[in-house]
Amino acid sequence: MDDAITAREPGRTADAAGLAFRTAAEADVPALVALIESAYRGDASRAGWTTEADLLEGQRTDPEGVASVVRDPASRMVVAERAGELVACCQLENRAGHAYFGMFAVRPALQGAGVGKHVLTEAERIARESWGAEAMHMTVITQRADLIAWYERRGYTRTGELSAFPYGDERFGIPQRPDLAFELLVKPLG
Repeated sequence: MDDAITAREPGRTADAAGLAFRTAAEADVPALVALIESAYRGDASRAGWTTEADLLEGQRTDPEGVASVVRDPASRMVVAERAGELVACCQLENRAGHAYFGMFAVRPALQGAGVGKHVLTEAERIARESWGAEAMHMTVITQRADLIAWYERRGYTRTGELSAFPYGDERFGIPQRPDLAFELLVKPLG
C-alpha cells in the first residue's frame, strides 16, 4: 500500500469535496458491487447520468470480479467516502508504463456534483506517484458519447483503437444492441 493513501486512512484527511480516499478491503466487496451495479444497471442507475441500462441488462460485475481486484497486488480498488459513507470507487491496475482505470462508479444521486472529477484526479495522482505511470488508459463503450466527452474534458484522448464487447459472456451484461465495442482512451500523466 502506498504511503500517500495510507496517510489518508483511519485518520485521513478529506479533500476539497469532503471526500476521504482509502484502499478497499475484502469486507468492502458487497458494498462495492452494490455501488457499481447501482451506477450502471437497472432502474436505480437512471437517477444518474452514467447509466448503461439502455445498452445492457443484467450485471455489470460480481463479487468474484471485485474481490479479485481487491486481492491483486498489481491492482488497487480506491474507495471514496463522505462522512463515512461509500460514495464512489475506481479500479487502478499497474501495467507496463501505464495504469488502467476501470470499475469507476459514483452513487447515482451524487453524479453531476463533481464527485467523479475528484475521484479521477485522485486516481491519476496515485498512478503517477505510486507506480510512476506515465499515462492512464481506460476503455469506454463507443456508444457512450456523453461519457467519452466527459473524459475528453479531463484530458483524455480517443485513440480509435477498438476492442470487441464480450458478447455471450453474461458476466459483463446482456447487450441490447448488436454493435457494442470499447474504445481505448489515454491521458499522459507526466
